[in-house]
Amino acid sequence: MRLIIAEKPSLARAIANALPASPRQEEGALVAGDTVVTWCLGHLLEQAPPDAYDPALKTWRLDSLPILPERWKLMPRPKARSQLAVIRRLLKRADQVVHAGDPDREGQLLVQEVIEHLGWKRDVARLLVSDLNPPAVKRALERLEDNRRYEPLYRAAQARARADWLYGINLTRAWTLVGRQAGHDGVLSVGRVQTPVLGLVVRRDAEIRDFEPRPFFVLWVDLAISRGQLRAWWMPGDTHRLDDQGRLLDRAPAAALADRLPGAEGRLDSLASRDKRQAAPLPYSLSALQVDAARRHGLSAKTVLDVCQRLYERHQLITYPRSDCRYLPEEHFANAQRTLNGACRHDETLSRWLAGADFSRRSKAWDDKKVGAHHALAPTGKPADLDRLSRQEADVFRLIARNVLAQFYPALQTREVKAEFLIAGERFRARGQEILEPGWKPLFTTRDEAPPLPPLSEGEACHVEQAGVEDRETRPPEHFTDASLIKAMMNIARYVDDPAIRRTLRDSDGLGTEATRAGIIETLLERGYLVRESKSLKATRLGSALIASLPEAAGRPERTAQWEQRLANIAERDDAPAPFLDGLIDDLRGLLDHADAERIRRALGEARGPDAKARKPARGRGTKRGGQRRQGTGKGRAAGGKRP
Repeated sequence: MRLIIAEKPSLARAIANALPASPRQEEGALVAGDTVVTWCLGHLLEQAPPDAYDPALKTWRLDSLPILPERWKLMPRPKARSQLAVIRRLLKRADQVVHAGDPDREGQLLVQEVIEHLGWKRDVARLLVSDLNPPAVKRALERLEDNRRYEPLYRAAQARARADWLYGINLTRAWTLVGRQAGHDGVLSVGRVQTPVLGLVVRRDAEIRDFEPRPFFVLWVDLAISRGQLRAWWMPGDTHRLDDQGRLLDRAPAAALADRLPGAEGRLDSLASRDKRQAAPLPYSLSALQVDAARRHGLSAKTVLDVCQRLYERHQLITYPRSDCRYLPEEHFANAQRTLNGACRHDETLSRWLAGADFSRRSKAWDDKKVGAHHALAPTGKPADLDRLSRQEADVFRLIARNVLAQFYPALQTREVKAEFLIAGERFRARGQEILEPGWKPLFTTRDEAPPLPPLSEGEACHVEQAGVEDRETRPPEHFTDASLIKAMMNIARYVDDPAIRRTLRDSDGLGTEATRAGIIETLLERGYLVRESKSLKATRLGSALIASLPEAAGRPERTAQWEQRLANIAERDDAPAPFLDGLIDDLRGLLDHADAERIRRALGEARGPDAKARKPARGRGTKRGGQRRQGTGKGRAAGGKRP
């Protein structure tokens, strides 16, 4: 008997339906000929709690920290015991086992850890399914691989789970216990990823709160030229008081110049133009989609992930959504026209875009060298009746289909023009952009672009018709939103001060992963560290106090982003996990030395921010306050718990 173990029931059904024999239902499995397809329910196993290693650790005590398991233990999740028993029974009858977890780090972990936990010692095949439509699943079944090829991915996921447990259990216990000494009634959850993300928001809020606006002044002139009119802006020289961005800080010289400019004559002193070609935006990764869906449709990152899961599992309209890749396999190019014809036929907007596509074009999106375990999000080709989808599902599907359709449109071609005028001994600049070929642009926006400059000739005369001074102020940065916080997590190097670390982090995956970023935000909201105000995400008093009470390194992204890079090296370059975990333990010891009740008391007293509007963290077992199940792990869940 061949046993295929899928990550979840929806994938198991898709696999069973693609087999030659018709499947029949059994308890916890589907049987099709000599193949049995069973499933996990997300994680069936979780990291054991500290008291599984030593019963004395059920009580939270500072002198027991750090807790460092010598031999790691997993235990069944309470609601997963019956399904785990089904898999155990089936493994005893199996001649061949096929791992059919999702094609990512967590998918590799959650099926393989079950296979190993239940004692299977023989070879395992790997089935990678990124599209639940029967033809795609049949092709995947014909391409089974040796699971040993993905052993590094498993070790990276296992190291991540253990790192999250070590970091979350130890620091959460430490800060909760000293928080209790400082008078705080509740768990202070610290996570390997969630806490640096909270730190980003806390520092942004502080920057906005402490921002002092500074006035600056701009002078404009409306010019008449031989073939039209335009507006130009004064370029004050170094003899005036300017800020570091060249903005004028004194109004008087601008006002004096504005008074004498009307009626003045001048000439076009220099004219420069540059033609630009811009290829269409690539198909989406999950994070890139979350950013665009938040900006265009106001959807939270978690909502986008949930919608994508429904489009993938329930409707089977898109390929695997938890992808960090923005490229497509080269073999998909040949079937792209048929796929998009099927996907877009029932929607007026998509049909219009489809009619303008030239399927002989081949963009840089089709590149096997840039496709890893999974590829960019794309339609499966199943006809999509968008009237039968929810509004959110239709909006997200259109975005995904649009970005793939855009690969078959010409490049956007523009001409940028910069003109400098000399008037009354002063320089004035005007800029304009002319669209030469709209290409893919109409699929992305219906906004009116800034008008181009009228035709110009270097040396031609100009006449000042009007002039004026605008009083402006410097503005603080904007509060984070779902879109901007996801983007910050993706591009974390921008928030790092050290140039050497910044260079290193430009090549890393940032904070969190495609599958976890939305869950991290939701966890911070649920634990009362963040609140949503309209579209803005702001730190609460509790969230601000937690960051203030921690060592600075714990609330900054440098260490965690570097850890993600180390995990990527384990997965991609087969680095050993032990040095990564040893380094983490060394960091833990240093961080625990900073757990101080007075520091927390002071931080709680000084913290400013909106009150939390979230449920109060649950109390734990074995202590008056605290709780094992509420400890932070950097994944937005209890250590070893269910995937978000």
